[in-house]
Amino acid sequence: MPMSATVPTSRTTAPDLRASDADRDRVAEALAAALSEGRLTQDEHADRLEATYAAKTLGELAPLTDDLPDTGNGAAAGPDTFSPGSSDPLFASATGSENITAVFGTAERSGRWLVEPRTNVSLLCGHSSLDLRQAVLAKREVTIQCAPILSNLELILPPGIRVVNRISTIAGCVDESKVRSAPSSSAPTVVLTGICLLSSIEVKTRGLPTADADRRE
Repeated sequence: MPMSATVPTSRTTAPDLRASDADRDRVAEALAAALSEGRLTQDEHADRLEATYAAKTLGELAPLTDDLPDTGNGAAAGPDTFSPGSSDPLFASATGSENITAVFGTAERSGRWLVEPRTNVSLLCGHSSLDLRQAVLAKREVTIQCAPILSNLELILPPGIRVVNRISTIAGCVDESKVRSAPSSSAPTVVLTGICLLSSIEVKTRGLPTADADRRE
């Protein structure tokens, strides 16, 4: 979903102008693309992302992307893809959907993995943790269909991801209290659907994983 505004740079912005949430979101998307392309290390990405959401002016945002290619349309690479595009080797394994199941057990996804356009999570007396902080979204909007029964599901999202909650609960709960305030509607989006039956689903926003940071959570 192309964006009409560009990522703030020192060449195109008034440095003292106050930054908007949309400005910060565009920089966050550009940094995510640079990480996927290998232009930034994980530590560099984490440092710049933290600075992005702490920035108050466009002048503070500009240096964070000045050494990255100017795409001319923010971080958008095309109408459907979130990361650089089909050249990413992860896309070669795409099937369109994935089924994650745990019965009296645990199912986890973390590190660098492909989030299909649709992911079905079925749990019975089990636990699942889906960590999307280093994941690649197959499309700008992906759907996670949740079906936990007497289970708990944890979703960990990086900053800059928009969450749309369409889950129905039956004697269950969906906790979004740790989700960072929603970015602009043009941001990459995770849509949550399904039924939460006698279960709990926790959705939270965290920065890139580090041993020390995760121990503090």
